Amino acid sequence: MMSQIKERGNPERPPAIASDGNDSYPEAMLETWGTLPEYSGRGRPPTRKQPHPEWKCIQVTKHRSGGRLTGITYNVVYGNPKEVRDLMGLNTAYVERTNLTSRQMNGRMVRKTLSFSKEEEMLEASCAWEDSVYNLMRPVKSLRVEVNDGQRRWHQRPPAMAAGLTDHLWTVEELMMKVVVPERKSCFDLFLDGCHLLSPQSAGEPRPAPSAISFEA
Repeated sequence: MMSQIKERGNPERPPAIASDGNDSYPEAMLETWGTLPEYSGRGRPPTRKQPHPEWKCIQVTKHRSGGRLTGITYNVVYGNPKEVRDLMGLNTAYVERTNLTSRQMNGRMVRKTLSFSKEEEMLEASCAWEDSVYNLMRPVKSLRVEVNDGQRRWHQRPPAMAAGLTDHLWTVEELMMKVVVPERKSCFDLFLDGCHLLSPQSAGEPRPAPSAISFEA
């Protein structure tokens, strides 16, 4: 995941990242973007990668008892604590909303389900279809534009239309006729290359090159 983020828009340093208490996300950041300290010429050469001072990463851990939320703890892993909190906020609401939308639209993403994918290729194909439908075919209420032309008040828009990637709502027929899958590229990679991975935020606004990302296990 971090390698894809680096390849698709953040080659020099990671975006600001908020995650739950899973330590694998900060570790993956370090492995992907970290650099080895300069060797001074004495002793053993350094082998452990180090983060950069401008990185920003915060962990938001929710504690529950009896099915009820009892508390939340915050841990700034990388960066100045005040700057990180001011930039990132103290919640994982965006990623939780994104996960909910994904699970509602794609049965293979639902937890403890019988509709799970037995093959990675089928999972990638279903995720590509879900992303295509959301971004090209599904109007988002917060992205509509008021027109008041006498016949209608609102002009409905999907995220891809709001981002200027298309000028109309697509149909299933149009999507199936236009998308061609290369032999050596998965459906998921094809969609990412063509549509810049528009994420369904709480406000419905697409972000082709995210500066801050949230993760939840």
